[in-house]
Amino acid sequence: MEQYKQEFIEFMVDSKVLKFGEFTLKSGRKSPFFMNAGAYVTGAQLKRLGEYYARAIHDNYGDDFDVLFGPAYKGIPLSVATTIAYSELYGKEIRYCSNRKEVKDHGDVGILLGSNLKDGDRVVIIEDVTTSGKSIEETFPILKAQANVDIKGLIVSLNRMEKGLGGEESALAEIKRKYGFDAHAIVTMEEVVEHLYHREYKGKVIIDDAMKAAIDAYYEKYGAR
Repeated sequence: MEQYKQEFIEFMVDSKVLKFGEFTLKSGRKSPFFMNAGAYVTGAQLKRLGEYYARAIHDNYGDDFDVLFGPAYKGIPLSVATTIAYSELYGKEIRYCSNRKEVKDHGDVGILLGSNLKDGDRVVIIEDVTTSGKSIEETFPILKAQANVDIKGLIVSLNRMEKGLGGEESALAEIKRKYGFDAHAIVTMEEVVEHLYHREYKGKVIIDDAMKAAIDAYYEKYGAR
């Protein structure tokens, strides 16, 4: 596993973004782990987060895009932090764009924050995590309603490697089949388990045998084939 991926896994743990226990997800699934990008709250955390996203985007999409779109609400700081990091790391100015939950009818009118979208814009969507693919069902029509954009792909921080809304394939694989664009993650849950299982980190074993068994049982039920 690449060094930056190992560092990112530890960064999620240190930031209390990735937790292990018992959680009920938005999809209704009961999960032994939970990832919440809303826990990145400091300037130093957001700077590092943007850099990890920028590296993953560059690795998977190169410079072949113009706009980074972060769906409201968690996608807003993700898109801003990553746009800044991308400029600093790769010297290319990309634009950030996000949506509002409600259309604004005065001042800076419309549904978008940041850059407007125009026909031909190449867009990468940025999110924290995709469990079932439901969020893309909401985001895709918003983008297409604004302009005839070319969606290059989706980037998330963690691939939970679970079944999507439609059945047995993963949410990221389902997104590619359904919408025709790639979907990638900085790290997968398999890589998280590989890095943390039976390994002491800062005086604690985060994934012990009991937690590993709970994760395995979860994937028996919800894991993508």
